[in-house]
Amino acid sequence: MTNTDPRRRMLPIVAMALFIDSMGIGIILPVAPKLVMELTGLPLAEAAPIGGWLTFAYAIMQFICSPILGNISDRFGRKPVLMASLAALSVDYVLMGLAPTITWLFVGRIIAGIAGATFATANAVVADVIPAEQRAKFFGMNGAAWGMGFIVGPVVGGLLGQYGSRVPFFAAAVFTALNFTIALFVLRETLSESNRRAFALRRANVFGALRSLRVIPGALLLLCTLFMYQIGHDTLPSSWAWVTMGKFGWGEREVGLSLAVLGLGTAVVQGGLVGLFTKKFGERRAALIGLCGGACGFLGYAFSTTPAMLFASVPLACLIGLTMPSIRAILSRAVPANAQGELQGAIGGIVSFSSIVVPFTMTHLFSIATTGSMQMPGAPFLAGAIALFAGALLFTGGTGKLGAAHSPR
Repeated sequence: MTNTDPRRRMLPIVAMALFIDSMGIGIILPVAPKLVMELTGLPLAEAAPIGGWLTFAYAIMQFICSPILGNISDRFGRKPVLMASLAALSVDYVLMGLAPTITWLFVGRIIAGIAGATFATANAVVADVIPAEQRAKFFGMNGAAWGMGFIVGPVVGGLLGQYGSRVPFFAAAVFTALNFTIALFVLRETLSESNRRAFALRRANVFGALRSLRVIPGALLLLCTLFMYQIGHDTLPSSWAWVTMGKFGWGEREVGLSLAVLGLGTAVVQGGLVGLFTKKFGERRAALIGLCGGACGFLGYAFSTTPAMLFASVPLACLIGLTMPSIRAILSRAVPANAQGELQGAIGGIVSFSSIVVPFTMTHLFSIATTGSMQMPGAPFLAGAIALFAGALLFTGGTGKLGAAHSPR
């Protein structure tokens, strides 16, 4: 693949789609606890587990549907999957904004879980058009676009949330509809006809994809490492609002602004440091730096007693963003062009499985840790740090030929 390949022009368009999509998601984060409390009439500590169940509903559908959509994109192309996802999400935000009961909010999260294929599809586009040795950089740039959306989204959500907990949902619907419109008229297909393959239901699930990958030396260990990374990663969005409200008494505005700071850190790491670190240290070492740095930063989140201490931990914690692009790049080299959607779907399934377990676990852990005599609101981040350290140990324990083959010469 040469630098003159016209399909490379699609990469900025895909990054823009990710930016707008993540902005739509980020908009609703600061008001989610308040809306749950309004619909249930419960105080913060008791509402937190329900917030975990909402994320569980989203994640279980992602776990089931992400590999299916990945395999569908290997058959029919990336654009149809992306378009269908964006259309469904736009309607779904309106549904959640109008939800009269907590049951309708659950329905909305289920639909979002079925439709949420933008990130996996965007990374399949990268694998379609970028040479293997450059993919970590571009996977990181996709992550940076996603992170930039989280800079803008939570700020907008925190400000709009002052006018009502439902207003940000309608704003998210508008941004996602804009995303759909841009993609409809500008995005071109990147998967050539020659690289397409027939859809097979036996492969269109996480377990089928894992069976396909187990013949690749080191692949399953890398996927296990990704799972531990994802436990740490998912701790932040599922716990940040609850922990900071419980620890410092923050409102929607403070939560939104703080999430914007985290988004900026993520964008800097994935948009700039991924390419720099993978070039200087190799993908394997960059992934390890991300795991260890993230774990240390999460310990800072857990034990901070002032907002200043919390923000001092952000630079270390944001290094976690080195991990996923590096491991994606290692794995993407090991599969053929007509299976990149399946690989990204398998990774998406692992991400979703973590998203099933983590929000439910961490919000319940927060509830337990802030009820009665035990007062440790930072407990979810302590658990996340342990998971990241475990991932680093798994990774250093031996990554097979995949992990060892891509260190710098």
